[in-house]
Amino acid sequence: MTGTPHPVPGPGSGFDFGSGSDFGSGSDFGSGSGLGSGHDPVLGSGPGPAARPGRPERAPAQAPAPAPAPAPAQAPTPALASPASRTPVVELRHVVKEYAGGVRALDGVDLTVEEGELVGIVGPSGSGKSTLLHIVGTLDRPTTGTVAIAGHDIAALTDRKLSALRARHIGFVFQAFHLAPGVSAVDNVAEGLLYSGLPRSRRRALAAEALARVGLADRARHRPHELSGGQKQRVAIARAIVGAPDLLLADEPTGALDTASGEAVMELLRTLNEEGATIAVITHDLEIAQRLPRRVGIRDGRVVADSAHGKVVV
Repeated sequence: MTGTPHPVPGPGSGFDFGSGSDFGSGSDFGSGSGLGSGHDPVLGSGPGPAARPGRPERAPAQAPAPAPAPAPAQAPTPALASPASRTPVVELRHVVKEYAGGVRALDGVDLTVEEGELVGIVGPSGSGKSTLLHIVGTLDRPTTGTVAIAGHDIAALTDRKLSALRARHIGFVFQAFHLAPGVSAVDNVAEGLLYSGLPRSRRRALAAEALARVGLADRARHRPHELSGGQKQRVAIARAIVGAPDLLLADEPTGALDTASGEAVMELLRTLNEEGATIAVITHDLEIAQRLPRRVGIRDGRVVADSAHGKVVV
């Protein structure tokens, strides 16, 4: 993607790749579970349930209580909430982003992404895609409007809590891979759990599981210069999913790949989505977007089409 260059990820950069959640069985996307305890680093852990009291002493015998009055008729038990009533993974309302000189990169964007969706966000160079990626990825804040990620209003969060939210709830995949040179694939993936608090041995074990999921179990010890472009992107995807984030943001994931490798990466993203991952693919390639279940078109900083609402991207 052209436009604002992405910072190279690394410790202390605030660019935390999906860390802070136990990968568990390898298919627990969007579960919202923390590292064993369920503690949310964004909201903190509230007071737990009161300790269960021991068995009470037997009370002295009492006179029989009078018979209770007939209970009034009760209303029917309400039905369980439908999936549509769940908290969206992404919710933007009237989002505006302005830069110095009055440049308005986003102009009143409304966008909702529900759990389990696979959506393509497509637009030409200069349309606002990069800015939208930065806002949704919590790498930047809007000038006006509201942004909620996994139910958290980012305006209410300090920079430190915003970093915690990003580390736990969002995984990133970029066109340039951003793999550490000279470092094995398994350790590149384990970097995605750097801030999780897990011991190194556990991080590497989870990284090996993630590599197996993307079809690279036999490349765990290979370094980036020993991998093809498609394999490098698979390592980057494994790093993004190792923490089981609520949202995977893939920015031009096929842009640096040949056709066959690009097809393989898109097929992998579709498979991950079928397993429960919520994925947004940001691209300028209309052909890629047209093959995704939902397409959102952006131009001049505005959402101009959304297949979810019957507005076709052309």
